Amino acid sequence: MPQVRAERLIRIDPETAFAFSQTTGEFRLKWDPFISAQAFLDGAQAAGKGVRTRTRSRLGLKMVSQYVSYAPPRNVGMTMVSGPWFFTNFGGGWRFTADDGGTRAVWKYTFSCRPALLRPIMERIGGWLLRYEIERRIDAFARACEDEALVAEFKALGNRDHSPRT
Repeated sequence: MPQVRAERLIRIDPETAFAFSQTTGEFRLKWDPFISAQAFLDGAQAAGKGVRTRTRSRLGLKMVSQYVSYAPPRNVGMTMVSGPWFFTNFGGGWRFTADDGGTRAVWKYTFSCRPALLRPIMERIGGWLLRYEIERRIDAFARACEDEALVAEFKALGNRDHSPRT
């Protein structure tokens, strides 16, 4: 299965970077250029292993995914439950580790495409597009994590509810 990967060194601690990456609602839209809407499903109020989410990309694509791992402040992993017709499967993992006084963020997406006859070309195109999107997304995340005003706003949110908008 093809995999795309992006990595950045961010000058904040892993706990803050992980929590920042898991924001939802209006705050998430301030840093994440990929999504236009995201919501927890099945009555869930927070992320956690087994929790499902519905995400709509800014391109209009919709996906329901499920957390398969959730281990703050180290990593989070999700897999597609349902999504665009051209994905046979899709999964993502974001890892955060202490590095050089900050955090090394490593994000990976693994996928396969259908139909089988077109898989080689679709996966080549998909790899290019997903590589572009993951790089754009992690760049935006890194910039947001290093924006002092945005980090201060995030910290001010504290334990307040930041439920996602639908």
